[in-house]
Amino acid sequence: MTAGAGDDLVSIDEHLAGILEAVRLLDAFAVPVSAARGRTLREPVTAQVDIPVFDNSAMDGFAVRFEDVAAASPESPVTLTVVADLPAGTQDDPSLASGEAARIMTGSPTPTDATAVVPFEDTVGGLAESLGRITVVRAPRPPGVHIRRRGGDLVAGDEVLAAGTLLGPLQAAAAAAAGVAEVVVARLPRVAVVSTGSELVPPGAPLRRGQIPESNSELLAGLVAEAGAELVFRTTVPDDGDGPPRAIAEAELLGADVVVFSGGVSAGAYEVVKGTLADRMAFTKVRMQPGKPQGFGVTDAGTLLFGLPGNPVSAAVSFEVFVRPALMRMQGRTDHGRPVIRLATGAGWRTPVGRAQYLPVVIDRSDPGAWQALPATTGGSHLAGGLGRAEAYAVIPADVEAVAAGDLVDVMLIS
Repeated sequence: MTAGAGDDLVSIDEHLAGILEAVRLLDAFAVPVSAARGRTLREPVTAQVDIPVFDNSAMDGFAVRFEDVAAASPESPVTLTVVADLPAGTQDDPSLASGEAARIMTGSPTPTDATAVVPFEDTVGGLAESLGRITVVRAPRPPGVHIRRRGGDLVAGDEVLAAGTLLGPLQAAAAAAAGVAEVVVARLPRVAVVSTGSELVPPGAPLRRGQIPESNSELLAGLVAEAGAELVFRTTVPDDGDGPPRAIAEAELLGADVVVFSGGVSAGAYEVVKGTLADRMAFTKVRMQPGKPQGFGVTDAGTLLFGLPGNPVSAAVSFEVFVRPALMRMQGRTDHGRPVIRLATGAGWRTPVGRAQYLPVVIDRSDPGAWQALPATTGGSHLAGGLGRAEAYAVIPADVEAVAAGDLVDVMLIS
C-alpha cells in the first residue's frame, strides 16, 4: 500500500537528488602510486609501457625452435644443445640455431629466435640435467606455447584505470605494472561528527537514571572512514544551548567539508539541531523506515550539513542512503552505491505502510547455493546491539505490504 497523496513525506530519490545537487567536487592533486591507495582517481591512468613489456617465458624450462621439437615423444625423443642460460632480468638475446635451446626461467625475455618454451617436466632430466644437452620427450602444442607476448594485456597509451575509480591494492598494482609513477586523486573529504543528547555519556562511564552510553559518534566515525573520508572533529552537545552552531564554527575552522549531526531533528520538544539551525538547514520527512526525519543544508562557506535521526539504526541507515553518496560524489566516484544482491528471505517480517524499509539483516551462508537473508534485529531503530550483527540491509520498496519467508528481496551489502 502506498502513502496517500495528501501526506507531507518526500521520496528518498527526491531528498538524495537535492543533496547531490549541492555537492561540489573536491580539489585534486598528483601523488605517488604508493601513497594513493584508498583515494579516488580524478584523471584516467594511461599505460606508459606495454604489459608485458617484452616477450617472456611463462614457464621454467627451455626456449626452443618449435620445428625442432614438434615431433618429440617418449618413443621418439629429441636431443638439443643448451647454448645459453637466461635468468629473470637478463638482457641477453642469444641466437638459436637448429638443434639448440636456451635454459630459461619464468619471466625471462625469450630469445628472438625462440618460437616455443618446453617446460622442465617435458624433458628427461628436468632442472637437474638442464645444462649441456637435454632430451625433450613431449612436444609443445601449439607454436608459441608458454610465451607471453609483448602487449598481450595492454599497450602503451591504453587506459588502465578510468577516472572515478577507487584505488585499491589491485588498481595500484595495475598502475605500477603499466609504468605509472604518479596518479591524480581527489583530496579526502573532511568530516565532523556531532552527537546530540543530554542523556549521552562516554562508554564505560557510570550511568545515572536516564543516561545511556554515547555510540553514534563511534558509528558515524567508522562509516566516515569506510567512505574514504577523514574525520577532523568529533563531539557531543546537549539538548539545550547553542551547541550545534558552535560545533559548525569549530568544524569549519578545521576545514570540514561536511558536518554530520545525529539526533535533534525530529518533532520533540528538545530538538537542538532543528531549534538552532533552522536558518541553515531544511528539515524534511522522508518516505523511509527507519530515518524518516532528515535535515540538510549548506553553510555560507559551502560546508554540507546533515541532520540524521538519533536512534542508532536510523543514523546508520541515513548515513548509507544520504551521506555516503555525497562523500562519494565529492571525490568524483562514478559509483555512489553499495553492492546489491537478490536473496530469498529466511523469515517473514512486517513492513511500514507507504515507506521504503531498510532492515538490518544477516546472511545465512550454510547452503552455498542458496544464501538467505535473516533479520538481524526485531526491527526497532534503537537496537544498537542487533545492529552489530548486521551484514547488510534488506531494501523493501514502499509499495510492498509484507515480506514472507522465501520472498526475493534486494540486499545492500555493507560488510
